[in-house]
Amino acid sequence: MSKTNPVKIIIGVDTHKNIHVAVAINGIGAHLGMLTIPVSPKGYQNLETWARAFGSIHAFGIEGTGSYGAGLARFLQAKGHTVVEVNRPNRQLRHQNGKSDPLDAESAARAVLGGQANARPKSADSSVEMIRHLKVARDTAVKSRTQAMVTLKTIIINAPAALRQALDRIIGKMALIRHLAALRPGPIVSVTASAKGALRAIARRWLTLDAEIRAHDADLEALTASCAPAMLEAHGISTGTAAEMLILVGDNPERIRSEAAFAKLCGACPIPASSGKTNRHRLNRGGNRQANAALYRVVIVRMRNHQPTLDYVKKRKADGKGKMEIIRCLKRFVAREIFGYLCGARRSLPSISKAT
Repeated sequence: MSKTNPVKIIIGVDTHKNIHVAVAINGIGAHLGMLTIPVSPKGYQNLETWARAFGSIHAFGIEGTGSYGAGLARFLQAKGHTVVEVNRPNRQLRHQNGKSDPLDAESAARAVLGGQANARPKSADSSVEMIRHLKVARDTAVKSRTQAMVTLKTIIINAPAALRQALDRIIGKMALIRHLAALRPGPIVSVTASAKGALRAIARRWLTLDAEIRAHDADLEALTASCAPAMLEAHGISTGTAAEMLILVGDNPERIRSEAAFAKLCGACPIPASSGKTNRHRLNRGGNRQANAALYRVVIVRMRNHQPTLDYVKKRKADGKGKMEIIRCLKRFVAREIFGYLCGARRSLPSISKAT
């Protein structure tokens, strides 16, 4: 049970696209009231005024602080309130008790009261949020560019023999794409003309997406260099990895309590799986999988040409560890190192070279 005074108020909020439903309870769990507001600055202000009428506000527990609840969370934080991020209700309890917006809002409030919810949401109001926006745009552009290239190759394979033979003589991907973008199909009166028209359109789309990706890369490089210059100097950490880790941490890195909590966010900490006389740990398949993949890329790069890492791998192999076990250990080391760069750890963190 959290140390909440009975007279202090906890507000739980179930968020949706157009409306939010709030329920107020006091420090001993008594239901005080319910309110539905529209998603707008005026609605947010009405919610705060309504909540203050009950007394001193201990915290707001909000579902979806990274999506539908983001605007409300920012508004309340700007007003100086404590905002707690609440996960969706337990499915088993929902199945037993039913589901409605007021029930979900009350469940959010009771999660804060009982201490099950204690995570601080991302503030999403500075450079890291800008990086997230650009990263989303870049990733979707990369996906579309890949789809365009696959489509080009498919059309070329199925094109009329004369056209396919002519295109096969062109060496180099960029030379081929520029050639296709400059095609003049003329009136669409034959299969060859329609194939040329489709190839030209898709090649021009590929070039447009490629230019967009390059622009995003330049902006991301500048932003990540300003946010985490020391991390970018570390071996094997590129702009993409730095951006992924900054997005994971957010604009308020102080919300992450320890390097162990950061490793858990990355899915780089082992999960206890012991029972009886068996004492073991299993692979953690939770956490942010994009961040976990970024750690993996850093480890693979360091296993090729980073001498402290090579020494560590040699030592662990001599101890009988397999490659995947070594990679998992290295991911944990890299997570600890990145935590030091991003969250400003005050104590000296052990490096791989010290561990060897």
